[in-house]
Amino acid sequence: MTSDPLPLPSRRRWRLPALTVLALALAGGAYTMLRPQAAPAAAAPKAEKPTVFELAGTDVAAVTTRPLAVQLPLSGSLTPVSQATVKSKVSGVVQESSLREGMAVAAGQVLARIDQADLRARMTQQQAMLDEAQARLSMARKNENNSRALLSQKYISQTAYDTNANAVDLAQASVKAASAQVELARIALADSTIRAPMGGIVSKRHVQAGEKVSPDMPVYTIVSLDELTLEAQVPTSDIPRIKVGQEVAFRVDGFAGRTFAGKVARINPTTEAGSRAMLVYVAVPNGDGALRGGMFAKGSIVTERTAALPQVPMTALRKAHGAETGPDVVYKVKAGKIVEQPVTLGLRNEDEGMAAVTAGLDQGEHVIVSRLDGVKPGASVKLPAASALTTAGGAKPAIKPPQG
Repeated sequence: MTSDPLPLPSRRRWRLPALTVLALALAGGAYTMLRPQAAPAAAAPKAEKPTVFELAGTDVAAVTTRPLAVQLPLSGSLTPVSQATVKSKVSGVVQESSLREGMAVAAGQVLARIDQADLRARMTQQQAMLDEAQARLSMARKNENNSRALLSQKYISQTAYDTNANAVDLAQASVKAASAQVELARIALADSTIRAPMGGIVSKRHVQAGEKVSPDMPVYTIVSLDELTLEAQVPTSDIPRIKVGQEVAFRVDGFAGRTFAGKVARINPTTEAGSRAMLVYVAVPNGDGALRGGMFAKGSIVTERTAALPQVPMTALRKAHGAETGPDVVYKVKAGKIVEQPVTLGLRNEDEGMAAVTAGLDQGEHVIVSRLDGVKPGASVKLPAASALTTAGGAKPAIKPPQG
């Protein structure tokens, strides 16, 4: 009979170590999974690039240097300084009247002729009366001489001599009166030829050939266009700003693009009836005769003017450090950076929106004219192309005074 092997003890011996190893492996895996992971090394900080603001052409302006003027608008009509209505000094029938409206005349030129037949007859009559008076004077003087000789010989009385001497005085008075009448007849004869008292242009012909005129009847109206007067009404509140000699620039319909110039000559001391305005008279030279009487002009008076100074748009003005009050500053672009630049201001033109700078800026510098978020002192900016830049002074007045 064979005996059975004993397997149970050997199986028990190898199972126990295997279970122990398996438990340790599971515990190690669980620890590995549950163990906190080490934080990765911090990444090295990257250098940030500065923000550069690109400016548009409307955001920045180049400073220019020019005179700045403050102007007061005005308008009115042009009237000739010299004009004359030529009247007849004698009565008669007009024989010649050939000049028409718009024709130029020279001083002394014949305008019209009046029939001289009656005037010549009157001249002849007055001359005859003068001759008669002179003959009577000659006779009276002879009688006086004879009476003087007779008086010396005691042939006549003193009274008789005085009578003859008095006759001489009366004859002399008659000669003077007759001479005066002859002179008047001569003047009347000369006045029958009507001449222009000045050079100019005929604006009105009042008579035609064949019409009869009488003394003081208008014959021609002549206007000189060498100098005109612009009569403009100005509110009394603005009169203190106006002074004699101030420059005036204006335009007239029909002369596109041409600006005419004048100077304040007089200021009426009283207001116009029914208004609170005073008349200001502007002397306007018109050497080329382009302007005409009655034209309507619209322009402005230069009440103040500076020398050539740097100018900035008023939109570029700010207060220091963003305060509401304080010194004026501008944001200037310098070496690609915004710099807060203090400025000293002079004359301001509200109509043009410009201000003169007496200190703080030079021609050619660039200033910020727009309110841009983030563009503060120290910010980096990039200017636009030169062709896109505007100039601080590019705004022109409605009427720019002619240069020179």
